[in-house]
Amino acid sequence: MFDGVFRMLSVNCALGSSAADRTSGSAVGESATSAAVGPSDACFTWTRTLSQGATGPDVTQLQIRISGWVEQGETLAVDGVYGPATAAAVRRFKAGYGLQNTTGTAGPETFNIIYSLQKQDCTPTHFSYPEFTGGCGETGFSGGAVPASVVRQNLLLVMWQLEALRHKLGDRPIVITSGFRSVSCNSRVGGATNSLHTFGKAADLGLASRPSQCQLWRTARTCGFREILGPGYPGHDDHVHVANRDTQFWRAPNC
Repeated sequence: MFDGVFRMLSVNCALGSSAADRTSGSAVGESATSAAVGPSDACFTWTRTLSQGATGPDVTQLQIRISGWVEQGETLAVDGVYGPATAAAVRRFKAGYGLQNTTGTAGPETFNIIYSLQKQDCTPTHFSYPEFTGGCGETGFSGGAVPASVVRQNLLLVMWQLEALRHKLGDRPIVITSGFRSVSCNSRVGGATNSLHTFGKAADLGLASRPSQCQLWRTARTCGFREILGPGYPGHDDHVHVANRDTQFWRAPNC
């Protein structure tokens, strides 16, 4: 989905202003015509203000980071096209982080929030690749249903969705008990054939998470996940499973 996008990431500059400076609100709308000149970021830097009708890799990068800010049951397409759904997700993202300006335009204020959240490898501040590696004592992202580079791209989207989930639940910690699994590991643990874990499209959220399992399950429905399994569904009483798939499948009879 994201092939070619990550080759353009800038690695020349460190973060500029502090997180506190970056999240200050404004009653004035973000300009849709002037370039969004903000602090350069070691992962990616936006160089223009984005609004409906914009296309390109910078739109794709934005969509990845706001993918968890959708309506219940909605999934945001990561396609590099700034349409109404992207504008709506931008509005929710801005409102969720306390900006007074909640238009559907993404400008310096929006990007400054993102800069304060993302790390140099483009992962969000509260999640990292090591939390999702291996399984069965393995490390890395090889041996899955797709190449390791695709696994990492898929996991990046999952992490940004989880960052939204965490923030919506009061920034309480979420503990990952299973992320990527190799095909052989998935077989050893009795995972489903063609499990989304082998693609890097799934994560299991454990009992040690601060929100309750039902809180996780309910709120995940507003974070773009099409597969959400929790308490009462066979084999899911000790974790909530979230994943990105083509069709919706939500089950948690005890929630």
